[in-house]
Amino acid sequence: MNEHENFSAGTEVRRDVPSRPFSPGETARHDTLLRYLGAVATAAAKHAGTEAQAQTALPSATARLASPSAPLTPQSASASASGPGPLLVRDVMDMPAASLGEDLPYRDIARTLAREHVGALPVVDAEDHVVGVVSESDLLAKVAFEASGHRPGPIGRLRERRIHGKARGDLAADLMTSPAITVLPGATVTEAAWLAALSRLKRMPVTDREGRLVGVVRRDALLQSLIRDDAGIRTEVEATIAACCPPGDRENVDVAVHDGIVELSGRMPSATLARLVAEVEEICDVVEVKNLLTAA
Repeated sequence: MNEHENFSAGTEVRRDVPSRPFSPGETARHDTLLRYLGAVATAAAKHAGTEAQAQTALPSATARLASPSAPLTPQSASASASGPGPLLVRDVMDMPAASLGEDLPYRDIARTLAREHVGALPVVDAEDHVVGVVSESDLLAKVAFEASGHRPGPIGRLRERRIHGKARGDLAADLMTSPAITVLPGATVTEAAWLAALSRLKRMPVTDREGRLVGVVRRDALLQSLIRDDAGIRTEVEATIAACCPPGDRENVDVAVHDGIVELSGRMPSATLARLVAEVEEICDVVEVKNLLTAA
């Protein structure tokens, strides 16, 4: 191995070795993240071949993924995740949502962000329509440009001139990023998680079909709602067993779930066995199925 190959091999090894040991809870967080990414990937795959979705999400940079199936009320926003049908944004969003007026000065914007303990807030007009989002990055860009005294020349890059023009503003309407990426309360949690991942957003405004602010959904709330605990997975596995197996065979199957891994043990007819394992593998949040069943 020559010197160049030796250096390249060493670089690859260093990339694969963590810079610090895993903490006791880090493995569980890593597994949770992988399960979350799996759910987001599934949502992305569903949308990959949909032209209408691409035309809606990409040109306008505004996602209105689904329309509310019922009027938005505080009761519907706290609906149980165990109800029928997929979990919706309205089930996990926070309401009411803090917002900024278009004419709010940047110093007041900074105070509001600090008071709300968030990195960004939606900007609304007089009718409460979401017109943009102001983030800490927008405020920092303004301060940095003012402190540097740098001015782009007449042939400066378009992006640099645009950022400078934005940083010269003092009000939320000048500093905000527009249009805002929003989601409807009737969108599924999986769709919202896909959009948050695609847009690299920690929080998304939730609007009605007229674009009025009705709440905000956090990325960590989407994560938690997408990743069911082992007890929830076990309940669905047992329901699947009840649907697939005659009463006499159900009693011969034992189920154990740990970190999304389902372990099936016991005895059952071979024809039923294959069908059961296949259906359990299709359950959302099931990471792996360990088939320890034996054919009766």
